[in-house]
Amino acid sequence: MRKTQPKKIPLAPDPRFNDKLVTRFVNNIMWQGKKSIALTIFYDAIDRVSKQTGEDGYEIWKRALANITPGVEVRSRRIGGATFQIPSEVRQDRKISLSIKWMVRFSRERNGRSMAEKLSNEIIAASKGEGGAFKKKEDTHRMAEANKAFSHFKV
Repeated sequence: MRKTQPKKIPLAPDPRFNDKLVTRFVNNIMWQGKKSIALTIFYDAIDRVSKQTGEDGYEIWKRALANITPGVEVRSRRIGGATFQIPSEVRQDRKISLSIKWMVRFSRERNGRSMAEKLSNEIIAASKGEGGAFKKKEDTHRMAEANKAFSHFKV
């Protein structure tokens, strides 16, 4: 471990919604530093969501992120020659980070023509409690529940 933690660089809010969470999401979509392309993909996806559902796409995106945010996760810990999966609470910052990563990952794995289309489909699915990212959250919670017996080992 380092002696001092590196300083967190504050994120600038995005131009359309004026939200730092959107910037964080766009930074995860981004490849090879192409932020303007990532922003276009995100905004297109939000517009598609609005068009398909008839509701505010931004609000649906926030609901989808909330639906796939994990509360607990398992961490491996080696005790007496055996490795145990120990359930632990997830820090607030990591919760957001995991949900964003899962949504982007499962969007990329979907079938579709463009990334905006794939992302919009994943957002709609996650807001309804379906899709790959939501399944990942459920699996994580299920694994933590199954290993509750080892929670006294705490990491």
